[in-house]
Amino acid sequence: MSTGGADIRLDEVRFAFGDVRMHFRAAIAASEMVAIMGPSGSGKSTLLNLVAGFETPSAGRILIGGADVTAAPPAARPVSMIFQENNLFAHLDIAANVGLGRSAALRLDAEDRQAVADALRRTGLAGKERRLPHELSGGERQRAALARALVRQRPVLLLDEPFASLGPALRAEMGDLVRDLHAETGMTILLVTHTPEDALLIAPRRLLFVENGSIAADGPTARMLGPSGPEAVRRYMGERGR
Repeated sequence: MSTGGADIRLDEVRFAFGDVRMHFRAAIAASEMVAIMGPSGSGKSTLLNLVAGFETPSAGRILIGGADVTAAPPAARPVSMIFQENNLFAHLDIAANVGLGRSAALRLDAEDRQAVADALRRTGLAGKERRLPHELSGGERQRAALARALVRQRPVLLLDEPFASLGPALRAEMGDLVRDLHAETGMTILLVTHTPEDALLIAPRRLLFVENGSIAADGPTARMLGPSGPEAVRRYMGERGR
C-alpha cells in the first residue's frame, strides 16, 4: 500500500468568499504531515477546498507534484479528501462504499476487490463488509471513509475535521491510525482541526495557523501551541479556553 507523497505549493493564491478576501502562500514538502488551525471562518476549509479543486482561485497558482492544477477539476487532481460527515452512501454496504474509491460505477475487477479487502483489513473493518453505514459506529464510519481514500492511492490526503464528532478515546485511536497509514504509504497529509491534541498527535512537526484569510504563522506544532508561540495562536488558544 505504498503510494508516496507529492509536494504542494500555493503560489500567491487569492480567493474571495463574501466579504472575506483570502491570500495564501505556502510550500509543503512531499510526505509531510501538516496541521491547519485557526478561528471559525478564517479560511481553513477554503484552503483545503482550493487544493482539492472544489474552489477555484481568482489569482495565483496551485501546484501538486510540480504540476499546475489550478484549473483542473477535483477528479483530475492527485488528491483524496475526507470530511467530518464522511460522505458514505446510506444504501450501499461498506465494501461498496469503499469500492467507489476505485470505480464510480462499482465495476471492480479482482485487483480492485483485493485492494478494497486490504483497505478494510488495514482500517480494522474486516468482517463488516456487508454492513450498511447506519449499522456502524461513528468511528467505524470514519474508518470506512479512510479506507475509501486509501484505495484511491492518491499521494495527497486532505482531512477536514474528520474526528470532530468523536469522543476523546476514538479521536486518539483514529489519530494513531492516520499516523500508521502515513508511515506505511508516505502520503502528504493536511489536517484541518480545532483540537490541539489532534494537531500534536498527527502533525507534531508543522502547524499552519490561518487567520483572516491568510497563513498568519507557521512552525513546529508544540512550539506554535505553547506559551511562547505566536501572539495570534496564543490569542486563539485563550479564546478556546474561555
